[in-house]
Amino acid sequence: MEIPNQDSLEISNQIYNYAADLMLNEQKSASETKNVLIALGLSSENATLVVENIEDQIQEAHNSKARKDMIYGALWFAGGTILTLSNIGFIFWGAILFGGIQFFRGLINLNS
Repeated sequence: MEIPNQDSLEISNQIYNYAADLMLNEQKSASETKNVLIALGLSSENATLVVENIEDQIQEAHNSKARKDMIYGALWFAGGTILTLSNIGFIFWGAILFGGIQFFRGLINLNS
């Protein structure tokens, strides 16, 4: 097994960054990005691996944000409900509504 040198690691990082830029900023599809990488000289297998890894990272980031939305939404909803039920003279409908919307938005994004 060959240990990669600093130059090959730098080139790998540049390829990943370029592919991520194509997919995220230029809104290229996975197949378009793969074709661009192949045109730059990557083998089909390596281009597929790069694109699949980036898709996995994008999906994990999407899921992480959705889970955070669900947690914060549940906290806002519970906090607003508890404060409203504690009879301190206020109804915290804004916190309840905001929390509910944020929770369900996160749930929908997690399942899509």
